[in-house]
Amino acid sequence: MSEKKPSLWEGFKAFLMRGNVVDLAVAVVIGAAFTNIVNSVVKGVINPLVGAIGTKNLDSYSSCLKDPCTVSADGTVLSGIPIRWGTVLGATLSFVITAAVVYFLMVLPMSKYLARQEARRKAREGTQEVMEVTELEVLKEIRDALVAQRGSGHDER
Repeated sequence: MSEKKPSLWEGFKAFLMRGNVVDLAVAVVIGAAFTNIVNSVVKGVINPLVGAIGTKNLDSYSSCLKDPCTVSADGTVLSGIPIRWGTVLGATLSFVITAAVVYFLMVLPMSKYLARQEARRKAREGTQEVMEVTELEVLKEIRDALVAQRGSGHDER
C-alpha cells in the first residue's frame, strides 16, 4: 500500500501557510515602507551634516580614473572614467542607518522581551517541579504511614 501524495495545489497551500513565509512577506512590506523613513533621515540629517564639510549631495562626490572627466547634467559620461564613490557612500550610510534602527528599535527590544518570557517560563516550570516533588514526598509519607498501620494492625489480630 502506498501513501497518498499531496497534490501540487495542497503542497503550495501548505507552503504559503507556513509561518516563516507569512513573516517574510510582512518583513518585505514593512521594509519597503521603512525605506521612506531611512531616505528621509539620510536626506534630512546625514546629507546636511556631510554638507557642513562639503556638498549636501553625496552623489556629487567622485574621482576621475582617466582624465579629463566630463559628465553632462543628466549624468551621461562625456569623457574620462569617473568613479562615483559618493553614491556608494550614500548607499552605505543608508544601509548602516537602516540596520541600526532595525536593531535598536526592533531586534533588541524583542530579544529582551523573549528573554524575560523564557525566564518566566523557566520559573513556572521550576515551581511546578518543586510542587511535584513535594506532592511525591507527601504521597510517600502517606504510603509509609499506611504500611505502618497495616503492620501494626496485623500484630493486634
